[in-house]
Amino acid sequence: MDNETRVHAFFDAYARRFNEALLGKPVDVRGVTDAFADYFVEASPAGVRGGRNGLLFRLRVPLGFRHYRKIGTTAMRIAKVTVTPLDDLHLMARVRWDSRYRRKDGVIERIEFENLYFLQMCNGEPRIFAYVTGDEAALLREHGIG
Repeated sequence: MDNETRVHAFFDAYARRFNEALLGKPVDVRGVTDAFADYFVEASPAGVRGGRNGLLFRLRVPLGFRHYRKIGTTAMRIAKVTVTPLDDLHLMARVRWDSRYRRKDGVIERIEFENLYFLQMCNGEPRIFAYVTGDEAALLREHGIG
């Protein structure tokens, strides 16, 4: 299997774990944490932050999914993944998410957005070492979510 195929399979599994957690199934904390490098970086309009993939991250994973359920997230589907190799061990994945949210008035909102993920191949498996997101809070507010 080539790296591009591995990245597509990686994000299919990533989305499956996300959606299972949204349905209230037990969170696959190990699957989530295994998707990230030992240290990773987030860049968004709120700034740039980094963190260790350790105990604190493992404890925060279920809280993150609880937050998404609380604001009405019902589904996170992948519309498209575009993979750009950077070198033999690193790739960038541009992931177009197609999400669904139930507003407080019961209306289902469809929101599409794109994130960039930077991955390193570790023992043949992709691991996220950085990701770049847009202004999620503003996008949700535009749609009456949150």
